[in-house]
Amino acid sequence: MDRAARSGLPEDAQAANDLSAMCGRFEKKIHDLELTRMISIQMAPQIRLVQNNDTLMTEKIQSTLVNTIPLWKSQMVLAIGINHSEQAAKAQREVTDMTNELLRKNAEVLKTATIETAKESERGIVDMETLKKTNESLITTLDEVVRIQAEGRQKRKEAEVELARMEGELKTKLLQMSR
Repeated sequence: MDRAARSGLPEDAQAANDLSAMCGRFEKKIHDLELTRMISIQMAPQIRLVQNNDTLMTEKIQSTLVNTIPLWKSQMVLAIGINHSEQAAKAQREVTDMTNELLRKNAEVLKTATIETAKESERGIVDMETLKKTNESLITTLDEVVRIQAEGRQKRKEAEVELARMEGELKTKLLQMSR
């Protein structure tokens, strides 16, 4: 610019304008790259959240298949067994040792099934340990994102300083060459 102003030559003015336009385009490209980088950084926790949601739903469906359907089957078997036992008790006044044994076994099965049903119904669909681990993982991921962002800011600041220094060197050299 100084050279163009001193010389007054159109070639020097055009060279100064070209350099200025090129610097503007370069700054826009850097800005676009910084925006793209930020979007890329944001994708990691977003993907992790989607993955965690998918895992939770898969575990819920598996829990339903593994626990609910067998529970229905065992309850039906138990209901049929209890119904047969009641009919046998009404029909027969004299109970043999075998019938007594059968009734004791059914009572124990009923007790066991009822206790197991109560335990399963009180149990959560997801263990707290699982929630703790997924929460820790998310927090670690977010901490890492914050750390990476801080490093990126620091590197950009360092790059800006270095770019300014390099630009100053180049200007100095160009001015030396024009003398």
